[in-house]
Amino acid sequence: MKISWKNIIRLTLLVLCGAALGINIYLANAGRLVGNQLPMPFGYGAAVVLSGSMEPELSKGDLIVVGEQEAYQMDDIVVFQDGNSLIVHRIIDITDDAITTRGDANNTADNPIHPSDIKGKVLFWIPFIGTLINFIKTPIGTLCLIALAILLVELPRQKEKKKDDEARQKIIDEINRLKEQN
Repeated sequence: MKISWKNIIRLTLLVLCGAALGINIYLANAGRLVGNQLPMPFGYGAAVVLSGSMEPELSKGDLIVVGEQEAYQMDDIVVFQDGNSLIVHRIIDITDDAITTRGDANNTADNPIHPSDIKGKVLFWIPFIGTLINFIKTPIGTLCLIALAILLVELPRQKEKKKDDEARQKIIDEINRLKEQN
């Protein structure tokens, strides 16, 4: 197999689709089997904002990247798990054994939480990408991703095969023509 840019791009896209599927399976298992809604391998995780409680800073559908921290400070936007839900709110008060948070768009503060309940601090976010990620997490989204991977691999391969078959047929035709001349 010759190495070309087409093959490299095709392979890269296939690896990315496979990685997305693998991550999807990992996250589903972490959430359903273990109850951990935000797995943080290597101290980092990603989540999608599901409500408008942090408007205008964060919007519904934003993808947030969260990192574990040694300590948290006032005004940090943090993520903590409340039952089976993740909450993304800003720290408004810190005492020795409790942290109080509130969504920027909310009028009331949340119940105080222990610092160990915090998963991490929001390091950065990418607007609207979370909507696409949530779609990929659905069964139909996963099927679309698999179909896309197959199309990315098979369609170009079929075109190359057709070209190779045509070239092979031309060679066979030329061989047959030369045999008839002899």
